[in-house]
Amino acid sequence: MESATNPAEPPVLAEVTMTVNGGKHRITVDTRASLLDVLRENLGLTGTKKGCDHGQCGACTVLLDGRRANACLALAVAHDAADVTTVEGLADEEELSPLQESFIEQDAFQCGYCTPGQLCSATGMLREAAEGRPSAVTPDVAAAPELSDDEIRERMSGNLCRCGAYVNIVAAIREAAGIRGAGAQDSTGVREAGVGDAAGVRGVAG
Repeated sequence: MESATNPAEPPVLAEVTMTVNGGKHRITVDTRASLLDVLRENLGLTGTKKGCDHGQCGACTVLLDGRRANACLALAVAHDAADVTTVEGLADEEELSPLQESFIEQDAFQCGYCTPGQLCSATGMLREAAEGRPSAVTPDVAAAPELSDDEIRERMSGNLCRCGAYVNIVAAIREAAGIRGAGAQDSTGVREAGVGDAAGVRGVAG
């Protein structure tokens, strides 16, 4: 019988190359390692948070090849040649992105632990809306999405805030997208939020 004291088998290692926040990195990773752990432990990008580690809270949200992804559920080895943007990559050098500025202006956080994931998710969400992608509450999937408060809440529903700052988070996203006040119509916004062309998005608050 095999002894219970035998050492565990050594990890299987693989080399991956990723572009992270515009910089190319060649990394040797444990094939069991999540993208979240590689970002935090190998690259020192600790802005991406480990919350539930089960893909349920959204604290680890990053942009993976331009789309929102839970980094805790993504095996790093499966994303060789991927383009990854973390919260550290949202600002333009020393200048905050409009979304980051709006989160500060609207006080859209309390403890701040979920904020990096909220910011990455909001950035991806505004890009999806600009591309005309409907959500579960979009009334007319053939029309350009209207970023009402209900739309924003639905599109951000994968990101939890234990402090309950949801109202201010919605207000911050609305501000960054250029949507003015209740009942206001505005066709600008996603470019101002730093995420692309807003031509396909209509803004209504309510």
